[in-house]
Amino acid sequence: MRDTLRSPRQIKLRKLLRNLREKAGLTQADVATLLNKPQSFVAKYEGGERRLSVIEFVDVVRALGLEPIAAIRQLVKAIDTDAP
Repeated sequence: MRDTLRSPRQIKLRKLLRNLREKAGLTQADVATLLNKPQSFVAKYEGGERRLSVIEFVDVVRALGLEPIAAIRQLVKAIDTDAP
């Protein structure tokens, strides 16, 4: 099964990553700097214009100072409970 960029699960992933970034007190530019990427990289995955590979997801979550497994658990919980 393939999710589109606008599917409910992709939207939850984007919201989770944005919320985690904001909770860490980081701007998109801050995260981009930590990833050695342009700010547009962060803006595009948060805005639903591009997907993240699993490797990119791990890099993003680690840049936020979190463990990837913990972030995956949060995502699965959001998907399973239909939480925003």
